[in-house]
Amino acid sequence: MKVYVVDNGGQWTHREWRVLKYLKVETKIIPNTTPFDEIKDLDGLVLSGGAPSVATDASLMGNNGEYLDKAEYPIFGICAGMQFLSEHFGGKLGPSVIPEFGHVDLIVKSHDDLFKGLPDAFTVWGSHNDEVKLVPDGFEITATSPTCPVEAVRCLTRPIYGVQFHPEVENTENGPQIFQNFLDIIISYEKH
Repeated sequence: MKVYVVDNGGQWTHREWRVLKYLKVETKIIPNTTPFDEIKDLDGLVLSGGAPSVATDASLMGNNGEYLDKAEYPIFGICAGMQFLSEHFGGKLGPSVIPEFGHVDLIVKSHDDLFKGLPDAFTVWGSHNDEVKLVPDGFEITATSPTCPVEAVRCLTRPIYGVQFHPEVENTENGPQIFQNFLDIIISYEKH
């Protein structure tokens, strides 16, 4: 299985790569300026965290929009990656009422997909000033928290997923399992 990590300038991009290596996936970190033709043979793609404020400077997200439009494999957006994909498909971003830096009490609304087999609530690590204010049409919220109404989303028609928190850091409970669940999504998607 081949899953690349798109580097959007996030402080923990290398950790996303490391978790995938740990899970025995062929992976590498690629610049977000990489042409889509160079990554079209992947099994999945992770859009890393990145620019401090995607809402005000989406230009720092490079070719992420093209990847989202053209990829026929599962995509997993993390933090700025989720914010970007939400805005790209018609959602709205804005400043967080309460920015999350540190421990976040995640409440899982759907145990399908990314949260399969995980508890109804657990602690994750947040690091963001902005958040998704309006989820795009065709998406649903799969997790929330007391300080952020949109902690995770999924597309209802394509295998596109996003989380506002950072599953790649050690402070997030069940982080490796969230990545494994994404790999399981890839496997089931390839069987169809």
